[in-house]
Amino acid sequence: MAEIAYAKIHPAIGIARVGNSSRADGYFIGPQVTEPEAREPGAYRDNTGALKREVAEFRIYGYDAAGQVVRELTMDAQTRIEWQVELANHKAAWYNFELALDIPEAATAKPSTRRNATITGDDRHKLSITPGPRSICTPACQGLQYQFGGGTFMDIEVPLGELRTDSVGRLHVFGGYGKSASYLNEAPKTFANNDSWYDDTGDGPVTATVLLDGRAIAVSPAWVLVAPPNYGPQQKAVRTLYALMTDLAIRAGQLPAPCKPSFSTDILPILKAMCDLQWMNAGFAAGFGYGMSQHFLEPRYLAQLASPGDDYAQLRRTVAHGFRNPEDGDISMKLWPWVYGDTMGVPMPQLANAMNALTQTQLALLEKWAEGDFEADYDPNYQQPRCISEVPLAEQPAMLDKAALEFCIADAFHPGCEVTWPVRHSTMYMEAYRWRHRAANNPESDYGTTLTPAMALSYDGPLYGQSPGSITRWMAIPWQTDTASCRSGYDRDYDPYLPTFWPARVPNQVLSEENYLKVVDTALPREERLAAYNRRSDWDRTLGVGSSTQLANMVTQFDHQGIVEVRPGVPDDPDFAPVMQVEDRGGQDLTPEERHDTDRAMRQVLICRHSKS
Repeated sequence: MAEIAYAKIHPAIGIARVGNSSRADGYFIGPQVTEPEAREPGAYRDNTGALKREVAEFRIYGYDAAGQVVRELTMDAQTRIEWQVELANHKAAWYNFELALDIPEAATAKPSTRRNATITGDDRHKLSITPGPRSICTPACQGLQYQFGGGTFMDIEVPLGELRTDSVGRLHVFGGYGKSASYLNEAPKTFANNDSWYDDTGDGPVTATVLLDGRAIAVSPAWVLVAPPNYGPQQKAVRTLYALMTDLAIRAGQLPAPCKPSFSTDILPILKAMCDLQWMNAGFAAGFGYGMSQHFLEPRYLAQLASPGDDYAQLRRTVAHGFRNPEDGDISMKLWPWVYGDTMGVPMPQLANAMNALTQTQLALLEKWAEGDFEADYDPNYQQPRCISEVPLAEQPAMLDKAALEFCIADAFHPGCEVTWPVRHSTMYMEAYRWRHRAANNPESDYGTTLTPAMALSYDGPLYGQSPGSITRWMAIPWQTDTASCRSGYDRDYDPYLPTFWPARVPNQVLSEENYLKVVDTALPREERLAAYNRRSDWDRTLGVGSSTQLANMVTQFDHQGIVEVRPGVPDDPDFAPVMQVEDRGGQDLTPEERHDTDRAMRQVLICRHSKS
C-alpha cells in the first residue's frame, strides 16, 4: 500500500441540525450519500414526538503524494487521532440583516447596523456565546467534558452541543436543542433581527492531529455548521448549495469546467428536484407532480429526455428554455424555477435578483444537453449507493463532501436556511468546498457601528479567513422567526402558491396524513380518493393565526411542525403516485377566513421587510 503523505477531513463542510429530543438515542447521522435510503416513518422523532438532532459525522482519509486516497484513518494501535472542534454563536453581536450586501441593490439599501446596538463597550462580549474548544481522542467516547457548555448570553448559559466518537473514532458533532429566548422576555417581532434574543445554532472549525506509526502527518481541516431542522429530509433544492459551490469553484479556477454534461449526474437531478417539490408546494404539484404534463420522471417522458438523438431535440430545447437565464434578462415569475430570489417583494420588483436562477454552470450544461452534446448515460435500472459503505473507497471523500451540501439550499439568500450570501465568494475558500480558517494570531477587525457593502467586500473584510461563529452570525436571530416567515404565494392576485421561499427545507402545502389514509383506502369511492390526493394542507397551520402568534409559536413549538416522510403509494395507477411523501403530523386546516387573515398579516410583514431594505 502506498505511503500516506497527508490527510483530509471529510466532509469538508459538515451539517448538524438542532432538535429537541433529550433522549440518549434522540439523534441520527446526516446524509452521507446523495440518494440515501428513506428512513422509516417516525424515524425523525423519539417516542415522545420530539425532533431528533441531526449529527454531522466526520472521517479522515489518508492520501498519497499523488493525491490518491489510500485508506480511511481510524483510531487503532498504529493511528492516534485527536479531534478538536470549537463552536460559537455571534448572531446577537453581529449586524442586522437587511439585504445581501453583494448585490447592486445593497448600495442604496438601509445600512446594516449592529444588533442590540444599545449594548455598548465591553458589555458587547456578553452577546456572543463562546464556550471554547473541545478535544476528544478516544473511540466510543462521550461525556460532560465533551459538551459545549459554559458559554453564556447576557449571563444566561446557552449550551451549543457536544462531541462524541463512534467505535472506530469517527467524530460526531451534535448541535443544540433548538432553544431560543429573549433575556428580556420580549416577544419576537420580525423575521431576522430580534434584539435581546439568542438561539443555540452555531458553527466552527473541525481540526485533527494525526500520528501514524508515531509520524505526524498534515491534516486539512473542515468546518461544522449547526442549522435549523430539515422538515423535508428527502428533498433537494433545484439549486443546491453543492451546485452553487461547484459553480463558484469552477469560475475561481479551483475545479475544471466540465466539457460535456452527464444526463444522470448533471441534468436529471435538476429535473427530479422540480418533480419532488410536488410534496412541498401545491404549485409545483400542479406543474411537475405525478401525472402532470411536466412530470419529468414519467418513464416514457424520461426516456425521451435522456435520448441524445435528433428525434427529441426540440423537446430538450423546449425544456431547457423553460429555465430562467439572467444573462437574457429573464425576470418573469413564470420561468423556472418558481423560487423567490434575493430581492423579491410585493409587488415583484423588476430586478434581476428578484427570482432565483440556476448557476451559470448548470445553465451551460443544460444548453449543451439541449444541443444533444451530452453523455447519454441514463440507466433506469441503476441503483444509487444508499450508504457510504457502498461507495468505492476512492470516491468516498468526494461523496461525503457532496452529500452534506446537496441537502442544503441555495435559494433566496434573504438570509437563508443554513447559510447566506458570503458563501458565494471564492475568498472564503482554501479549496473547493472547504472554507478558509482564520489564524488565531490574526483577529478580525472591528467594522464599527455600520457594515457597508464596501467594507463587507473589502480585502480585509469578513469574507476571507473564518473564525468560530463566523458563518451563522449572518443568519436570522432566532432561526425560528425566519422559518415561520418565509412561505409561498405572497401575491395572491398572481398565484396563491407560487413563487415560493425555500420549499425543500420549509414546506408550504403538504399531503396530510388524514388525506393520505383516504388515498390508499381502496374501499373509498375513487372520487373521494382523488379529491384527497389533490388536496394540500398548509404546513404552517399548526402555528395558529396571525403573524405574531406564528412567530411566537414557532419558537416554542417548532417540533409540532410536520416532517414530510416517504410512504408507500398506490402502484400501477395513473392517478396516484406509487411512492408518496406525507406530513407526519399536523392539525385542523385553517378556515378560509383564518387563512386570509394570516396571509394578509404575513404579506404586511413581507412588505415591511423589503421596504426597510
